[in-house]
Amino acid sequence: MNAGTPRKRPFVLGLGGTTRDDSSTERALRVSLAAAEADGAETAIFTGADLMLPMYRPGPAERTGAAARLIDLFRNLDGIIIATPAYHGSLSGVVKNALDYTEDLRGDARVYFDGCAVGCICCAAGWQAAGQTLAALRAIAHALRGWPTPFGAMINTSLPVFSASGELLDDSTNLQLKLVGRQVAQFAHMRLGAARPTPAPPSA
Repeated sequence: MNAGTPRKRPFVLGLGGTTRDDSSTERALRVSLAAAEADGAETAIFTGADLMLPMYRPGPAERTGAAARLIDLFRNLDGIIIATPAYHGSLSGVVKNALDYTEDLRGDARVYFDGCAVGCICCAAGWQAAGQTLAALRAIAHALRGWPTPFGAMINTSLPVFSASGELLDDSTNLQLKLVGRQVAQFAHMRLGAARPTPAPPSA
């Protein structure tokens, strides 16, 4: 995928989860990302072991292969879905560190996530931490010049949400996650359509 390459389908990145594969947060992210794909988006996910990045170092610095891949994904996205567990009242350190790598886009023609939809998902063992973390994610989306989607999903993992095999048990959670994915995809479709040049009218 090359930055600036014209494409018909918008590209939506799913970022988040934990460093443990198949966490509840990763499962939630995959449900939302699948909804974006069903709505016509091309998708990719950055989760699990991908998140084990070096602490972001500002300024000229050599980037690891995983970090370089993440920066490339950031540069090419038309929308992003961020899913984080709530740790001590806010988003996890590994998700925040991954987002810090957007600083490498500060000199780009499109700075950070300027004009892109940002879907926010929070998983917490209680509603208070989920609400606080959702607010933090929305603030970060604004700081990165993105557009938080009208709906953000909060999942209370102290309730039976996923089965041991990973099946989503709760209909309300399913609807929330799919709505986030669809809203990101729909906004990305509009953004991509607006970026296309208007065809010249036929000659008389």
